[in-house]
Amino acid sequence: MKTPMYAAEYVFAGHPDKLCDAIADALVQAAGHLEKRALVGVEVAVHRSRVLLTGRIGCNDASGIDTDALVRQVYCSAGYGSEWGPRPEDLKIAAELCLGPLEEGESAFRELADDQSICTGYAVDIPQTNFLPVEHWLANRLGQKLQDLRRVQPDLRLGPDGKVCCVVCERDGRFFLAQFSCSLQQKARADDIALHRAVRVTLEQALVELTVELPSLDATVPATIHVNGAGAFDRGGPEGDNGLSGKKLVVDAYGPRVAIGGGALSGKDFFKADRAGALHARRLAKAVVMTGAASDALVHLVWVPGEPAARILSIKSGDGAEVPVSNWERLVDLSLAASGESWTGSADLIDIARCGHFTNPTLPWECVHIGCTALAGLSAKKCSGI
Repeated sequence: MKTPMYAAEYVFAGHPDKLCDAIADALVQAAGHLEKRALVGVEVAVHRSRVLLTGRIGCNDASGIDTDALVRQVYCSAGYGSEWGPRPEDLKIAAELCLGPLEEGESAFRELADDQSICTGYAVDIPQTNFLPVEHWLANRLGQKLQDLRRVQPDLRLGPDGKVCCVVCERDGRFFLAQFSCSLQQKARADDIALHRAVRVTLEQALVELTVELPSLDATVPATIHVNGAGAFDRGGPEGDNGLSGKKLVVDAYGPRVAIGGGALSGKDFFKADRAGALHARRLAKAVVMTGAASDALVHLVWVPGEPAARILSIKSGDGAEVPVSNWERLVDLSLAASGESWTGSADLIDIARCGHFTNPTLPWECVHIGCTALAGLSAKKCSGI
């Protein structure tokens, strides 16, 4: 039997696409602080020292949002400054935004979908990874460890941009890191040999730590790891490539093993079907797995313009078997009112844009609670603690 192998990646906060996602979500967060039902649908593009903001922000005092300051703060917190450009103070920011208050009656209308959307949610019965595919969880955790090298070992002279790719194989119920590569921005004349050594040591230590969390993970580092395999990586970030918000949808979701939905998460408020729908679908998939109704679950939701809640299109287990939809329609609130009222202002969206919506089990939409009495018609063997 062929050994299953799965790949996933993680991108650093200084990557141009992730800069755009973080800026877009900084705008969402600022508007949500001004008005809970703020309408935000924005997109961001960056190239060299230029930043373009487009879309609409509708809320009280929308024109008072200091968009330039938010953009510069995102660049600064990502690691751009005196040593790595573009410097935040040198940015040329063009804001083509429609700013103003919500129109009459628009606040109440926020509870109804203003667009169509098809959203995917996934969960697998591995509580130690927060019910995420192992390769996606591992890429995220290793990526964050390597991103932190810039702070821990400044002598390496690492920049804000970087990528990590993991290939994980599954054999006899155990998981192995089969292949690993990373691209880490580094000054041209810095010590690349020291960087290779630091990456290997970081992997060795991180895998040992992660096996405590996930005992079925093997701590062996691949014999060959690739660090900056394409050569010197000095020019990166917006000076090395252009960036757009909403381009890293697979990284933002569950990795390439799981089909994604149709919309971006960052840049949308929690009343928008794309963002709310992805989180609702994830919660539903997680609830299906946590109750023992399936060992893994793939959920598809569909949003119809003018409707207050999603329709469950299908729930499928890993072997393709259908999980009855009718049971879950009665148990889970899939309304925009529920997501918008509960999650607006509940978490640091800049951090979430960089690290992921599903990787932190303490985030409000990741805390799935279903009372055992409501599970009478379902397999409730794992309902304790839900």
